[in-house]
Amino acid sequence: MKYDVTIIGSGPGGYVAAIRCAQLGFKTALIEKYNTLGGTCLNVGCIPSKALLDSSEHYHNAAHNFKTHGIDIQDLQVNLGQMIERKNGVVKITCDGIDFLMKKNKIDVLKGLGSFINKNTIKISGETEQQIETDKVIIATGSKPSTIPGVAVDKKRIITSTEALNMKEIPKHLIIIGGGVIGLELGSVYARLGAKVSVIEYTNTIIPTMDGTLGKELQRSLRKLGFTFYFNHKVKSAANAGEEVTVTAENEKGEVVSFTGDYCLVSVGRKAYTNGLNLEAAGVKMDERGRVETDAHLETNVKGIYAIGDVVKGAMLAHKAEEEGVFVAEVMAGQKPHINYNLIPGVVYTWPEVAGVGATEEELKKAGTKYKVGSFPMRALGRARASMDIDGLVKILADEATDEVLGVHMIGPRVADLIAEAVVAMEFRASAEDIARMSHAHPTYAEAVKEAALAATANRALHM
Repeated sequence: MKYDVTIIGSGPGGYVAAIRCAQLGFKTALIEKYNTLGGTCLNVGCIPSKALLDSSEHYHNAAHNFKTHGIDIQDLQVNLGQMIERKNGVVKITCDGIDFLMKKNKIDVLKGLGSFINKNTIKISGETEQQIETDKVIIATGSKPSTIPGVAVDKKRIITSTEALNMKEIPKHLIIIGGGVIGLELGSVYARLGAKVSVIEYTNTIIPTMDGTLGKELQRSLRKLGFTFYFNHKVKSAANAGEEVTVTAENEKGEVVSFTGDYCLVSVGRKAYTNGLNLEAAGVKMDERGRVETDAHLETNVKGIYAIGDVVKGAMLAHKAEEEGVFVAEVMAGQKPHINYNLIPGVVYTWPEVAGVGATEEELKKAGTKYKVGSFPMRALGRARASMDIDGLVKILADEATDEVLGVHMIGPRVADLIAEAVVAMEFRASAEDIARMSHAHPTYAEAVKEAALAATANRALHM
């Protein structure tokens, strides 16, 4: 069989690339080695984690907030099995939806491990082995959880995010190695259900890649949920003793300290996954971190072979991979698309949610950029008080001279959705005053964006 374009990997980058290629008239094949489409995001990442986050938040509100709302519940209990089953149902419906989209767009789905024989020949090793010819290839094989020396994941007591999505019991004490997005989200799930959660972090803050204000605010909220944080700790080892796990670390004073819990979640980031691709046969180069090297058009050193998503440099985000999938398809079609990597938002789906786009305050200081700050607390909003979601703030960074918005950073209710307003504004190079002069419905959480913009515009917030 001969194809115009073959995509290896069916995660958000891969399947979206396949759809766009088909829309543009390319005869398209999508290769996936697992039984279901959707990659990490749909199967063991974004979608299942959000399902559990929502379920656990319902329980937490029932246990702690319903009484204040005038709702009395007797004998409240967690049915973890049902919670996991609902999550699995959400995953199945979502993955089935990708199957439908492939059929709708007449994309051939080939099940098995795709590997290069040469730049234009791909072998698919599945239940049967087959070979296809292709003019162009998009590598979209994603990433896998990273590990650290001295910590061997056994998938029983020392686990990754994959195992944390299918727990048989609520941990009594969950130790999380790493204070990044994935660990905090999954830690939130089990903290809400009653687990003690300890976070051991190598740096001096959680979510270290985001604006420093957000890390401090989230830390306050998670402490109220029962989190304990140990910063500037370098983990040396983790050992499974049967019913418990002991994690040993070195603190900033050089002292060796130990932590004991019944589960340890290793959440220290992710690494590009290229196993089995046989890139050498096609002559594709990788960088020192095992990522596929690409140019400004996401083409590798081999003409006609492209790579997108977690397997290349940049933020490991599903929506970044999707943008790159569309970008490559359109480049191959002779169009001139663009991606502004500075305006790809980052989100943490804890509660309160965290979101940011553009430059952080730390980055502006380091660059010597003169800027002004407008900030507005969620607790000053009538909508936030009505829903009892008063933690958090919206912070807008604008150029001191031109008032152009350089960065927007939020923590609070539904900011994962609110950040889109900032992305739109910044894509069109809006000033803080532009946002301040737009009408925002009352009462809404979005009013905090307007008020922060007002605060950045000559410090004239109306409700603070």
